[in-house]
Amino acid sequence: MVKVLKVGVFGAGAWGTAVAKVLKENGNRVEIWSFEEDVKDDININLKNDKYLSGIRLPKGIKASTLPEEVAQDKDYIVLVVPSLFILETIKKILGVPNIREGKTLIGILTKGFIETDRGVRLITEVLEDYLPGFYKGNLVYIAGPSHAEEVARGKLTGLISASQNGKNAIKFRKLFSSSNLIVFPSLDVTGVQVSAAVKNVIAIAFGILDALKESSDNFGDNTESLLLAAGLNEIQALGIALGSTHPETFTSIAGVGDLDVTCRSKYGRNRKFGREIILKDLLKSFKNIDDLILRISELGYMPEGVSAARCARKLSAQYKLELPIVNGIFKILNREKEPVDELKHILSRLTKV
Repeated sequence: MVKVLKVGVFGAGAWGTAVAKVLKENGNRVEIWSFEEDVKDDININLKNDKYLSGIRLPKGIKASTLPEEVAQDKDYIVLVVPSLFILETIKKILGVPNIREGKTLIGILTKGFIETDRGVRLITEVLEDYLPGFYKGNLVYIAGPSHAEEVARGKLTGLISASQNGKNAIKFRKLFSSSNLIVFPSLDVTGVQVSAAVKNVIAIAFGILDALKESSDNFGDNTESLLLAAGLNEIQALGIALGSTHPETFTSIAGVGDLDVTCRSKYGRNRKFGREIILKDLLKSFKNIDDLILRISELGYMPEGVSAARCARKLSAQYKLELPIVNGIFKILNREKEPVDELKHILSRLTKV
């Protein structure tokens, strides 16, 4: 008899809701944590999440709660899908749950970004390992890939990477997520997969700016966008290697070029949308600098993870003395140091110098 697994999903945004739907359809018992009462009620009463994933009917049996300890209690697996700005705060809320305290629950992370600490900018897995019991050292699993929530929730064929220093745990999460429409590949390159997932959002902001400018410019076209995308991949790889990526092929896999491509080109891409709105809606005029933007990011009505990632990647580029013109240029734009059009032209002019 196949054991029914109990899974707690933390984060009831679009991606968290889509993940919960997939896991429930795979035959698991799924509970999802929502920070917002109205989202919890919509899931429990109406079997939908119109606020973040409209038009999707959720399977019966998914239970939503606003109590993190309840969602973590007695689970075989926990999946973290909250934004990077809030993931540490979330994990602190469940440290006292017995199955977490005793290391009995496997933890997977689908959040994309970095965490800023007193010790500098660090990878999400590194920071969480410092707070979680010692059992979790080297045993966390990081999951990423080209996977917009809207398409995953509708059953569009999708590929993910499940990465962990513990190969057995990577394969366990592979089995948990895999279905006829979701292909999951295991990896040992936790660093490379995380850096790819975080920095591609910064590149997508630049791509969105360029995409908006392309509509009214004779100088920019599809060729220009591919130039930017390829240069962005080089920056992702440079930072990944500096931070200790172990497998060069990570950057040419779906974790690297695959996720970068869909984030830049898809209509569902929030970072691409944000970049476009910087031009089309003069979105940055309401914010003093990048710190103010991050502090008030909820005012946008959606979460472009590339904003906080840009601040973090900028600090890492300085720490490791890396030339990352796209990352640093986007930081200057978001920090209101440079005008978007002028800085994007500057970025592209640097890319053409060989």
